[in-house]
Amino acid sequence: MNIEQTALPGVLILTPRRFGDARGFFSESWNRRTLEQAGVTLPEFVQDNHSLSAQAGTLRGLHFQSPPHAQGKLVRCGRGRLYDVAVDIRKGSPFYGQWVGAELSFENARQLWVPAGFLHGFVTREPDTEIIYKCTDHYAPECDGAVRWDSLGIDWGVSAPILSDKDANAPAFADFDSPFVWESA
Repeated sequence: MNIEQTALPGVLILTPRRFGDARGFFSESWNRRTLEQAGVTLPEFVQDNHSLSAQAGTLRGLHFQSPPHAQGKLVRCGRGRLYDVAVDIRKGSPFYGQWVGAELSFENARQLWVPAGFLHGFVTREPDTEIIYKCTDHYAPECDGAVRWDSLGIDWGVSAPILSDKDANAPAFADFDSPFVWESA
């Protein structure tokens, strides 16, 4: 497993090894022991999600789930290609409001670890793109929230994305009161 730090401490890019031959490949996409041996300890995962976006340019986010059901997510692309983004929304963090993005695709096998206390969103770059992600808490509708996709200066690579009503009507980051607080180590 290749582990890359990003510009936001705590947000990681994990790339598992693939073992291939003429039939295809095998990859161990998640292994707690392998990560812990590399010095990375992630919370326990309790739920896996899988979504399909039929059209390129579909943008989902920026989403979060607030305490007491805050979610960390380990995100990967099962088919197609997407641009995945994490934004620090922990009040008091020296990185508050800053974001990082990474291209995830079936071909590159990269995964993005988005800890609790971060917004998460993605835009698809190809039709029929699948996103698969592990979550550290169960979905809790009463804790579900969003920030408007275009209010943080993120270069999504699309000017008119395909949005849900929830995402199109989400509050701007400037009007957002984050429920997360940064705790220094």
